[in-house]
Formats: sequence, structure tokens, C-alpha cells
Amino acid sequence: MIIECFDGGVVRLSEPSDFRRFKLVMHAETPLDPQAWKGITLLGDRDALVSIDLVPSLQGRPDHASWRLGYDDMLAKAREHGWIDVDRNAIRAHIERPA
Repeated sequence: MIIECFDGGVVRLSEPSDFRRFKLVMHAETPLDPQAWKGITLLGDRDALVSIDLVPSLQGRPDHASWRLGYDDMLAKAREHGWIDVDRNAIRAHIERPA
């Protein structure tokens, strides 16, 4: 599952059924305004926190119950590995920037 961020605060989900990978791809320069992408908190150049509630609301998410079950299972596995920030209700994502 890839969360793609573009200029102007545009965020979309690609490869939504790949529950084994979770990353954020920055197609834009890091915004000066940290609120440009609501629900995403940059933790530096390499990692971010993505609101658990944001992902199901993104453009590109399949609209069927089996997707939600897969997402919930992914979150459970992320919790087991310590990738969930409970206080922020967010999942940690690695940041990639296309060359």
C-alpha cells in the first residue's frame, strides 16, 4: 500500500490491496506548511506518521468490505511490531522520494 503525496496537498492511495508494504511516496517537495497534508506528520526525511483514519478515506481505496478486513489485519500486525503510535492513532511509514 502506497500513500502518494503531491503538490497542493493532494494525497491518494495506490496499490491499496498490497497489505505487506506500507510507505509514503513524496512526489512533491516537503511543504513549508506542515498542515499541507492533513493526517500525515513528517518525522524527518525518512519517516512519517499517517493517521489510521486517513487511509480509508483516501482516493484509490477499494469500496468493499474485504479491503477493510485486510486493512484491519495490517494494522494488527503493525501493532505487534511497534509501528503504531497509540497517542496519535497513526501508523509509521517509510518515506520515499522518486528520483
